[in-house]
Amino acid sequence: MVQVLDKERVQARRMEILAAASAVFRERGFHAAGMREIAQRMGVAVGKLYYYFAGKEALLAFCQEDCLGRLLQVVEEAEKASDDPARQLAYIVRGHVRCLNSEVPGSLAHLEVESLAAADRARILRLRRRYERALQKVIERGVSTGCLRCGDPALATRSLLGAMNWTVKWWQPEGRMNLDDLADGLCEHALHGLAVSRRKGGT
Repeated sequence: MVQVLDKERVQARRMEILAAASAVFRERGFHAAGMREIAQRMGVAVGKLYYYFAGKEALLAFCQEDCLGRLLQVVEEAEKASDDPARQLAYIVRGHVRCLNSEVPGSLAHLEVESLAAADRARILRLRRRYERALQKVIERGVSTGCLRCGDPALATRSLLGAMNWTVKWWQPEGRMNLDDLADGLCEHALHGLAVSRRKGGT
């Protein structure tokens, strides 16, 4: 029980560090930010961060692995919630946007795949491909059942992933659009571009 609590405390502390890193990344850019700046943001000695992360690259790998684990869980939840591919897609889009912009602090680092160490990059890329394939399968099922339309499911998947991932670059919590508006807007945009017209004589 003590070991479980210790793991939970370590995880919680890592997420606090990630939250501080998120603010620093947004202010300075990922490549200009270092562990010293993150420690200053938290008001702690930089050496304390190295108990939780070996360096910025390890922090980056943790962020991406945690984020992708959550996204794969969203896919599983979507499949349990509905048999309708369009509803599944809507669930995944909303979950993806919320994950990157709310649940995972520092998810701006989700875009920095090339900055990962080689061993970490290989592991993260496998997770990314797994998530991309899962999303593509939802779109393919939608096309085969007639509730979604697109000429190239792979292209549609990558376009959608690009749009969702890039929200961490431009969305601001204090802006005119809150997180629910952002998620709903992207979802509507994705489905409007893929949904079959139900109007008579529609194409």
